[in-house]
Amino acid sequence: MTPYRPRTGALEPGSVSRVPEPTLVFWATKAASTALGEALSDFSIRIMDPVVAVFLGFVFFALALVLQLTRGRYVPAVYWLAVAAVGVFGTMAADVMHVVIGLSYAATAALYAVVLAGTFALWRRTERTLSVHQITTTRRELYYWAAVVGTFALGTAVGDLTAVGLGLGYLPSVFLFAAAIMLPAVGYRYWRWGAVFSFWFAYVLTRPLGASVADWLGKPSAEGGLGVGSGWVSLGFAIIMIVLVAVMYVRPQTSTALASRDAPRARVG
Repeated sequence: MTPYRPRTGALEPGSVSRVPEPTLVFWATKAASTALGEALSDFSIRIMDPVVAVFLGFVFFALALVLQLTRGRYVPAVYWLAVAAVGVFGTMAADVMHVVIGLSYAATAALYAVVLAGTFALWRRTERTLSVHQITTTRRELYYWAAVVGTFALGTAVGDLTAVGLGLGYLPSVFLFAAAIMLPAVGYRYWRWGAVFSFWFAYVLTRPLGASVADWLGKPSAEGGLGVGSGWVSLGFAIIMIVLVAVMYVRPQTSTALASRDAPRARVG
């Protein structure tokens, strides 16, 4: 398979990207992965002992991440398998802090916000960039995946905080995060927000948006959901992800305006 190379001109000549460009298909698949992670985590904890479920979630995450790291380049099926694994394990990590340790949703969200900020600070200090267009080494990819795990855990905690902790409910949370995720696009386009900041801002928000959709579909009506069931929701979003990844092989990715416009600004991060 020919290695995927972005068309932004942001990489050094001859380098190979290990992660995808933020295209429309990327964002659609990312949103589906967040919903899948939420639903599959709920389903696994419901059908088996929670300790066993968390252990299996970690094993799935570890194996998928090792497979991704050993590719040395972007392979859609492998990359999105790793994202799905992060979605499941990130959800469990956030839930453990609340259910097992007893932290409030607000405290859990604050904790993971600090962890994510620390990850970004260390990454920026070490590599001088947080740009996804520069993930061309194993060390940078490790920082990238550490940040991805942090965004999933933070997003899960924030989604639970709005829907349950603040009593907003699942469907209103969907509308809240759907509106909020427009901010980075508007900020980048009209308010001169940096490309790197805008990307990670949106990346964090896809998690509570997708999780709220999954919870709204899967939770019983007594809890404010439609009662479809977490198992069926998991299956549905897994199929959506498979179709979207197949599309990536049929239609090679091209850069979006966010990826290509003002590339030097994106590299500064």
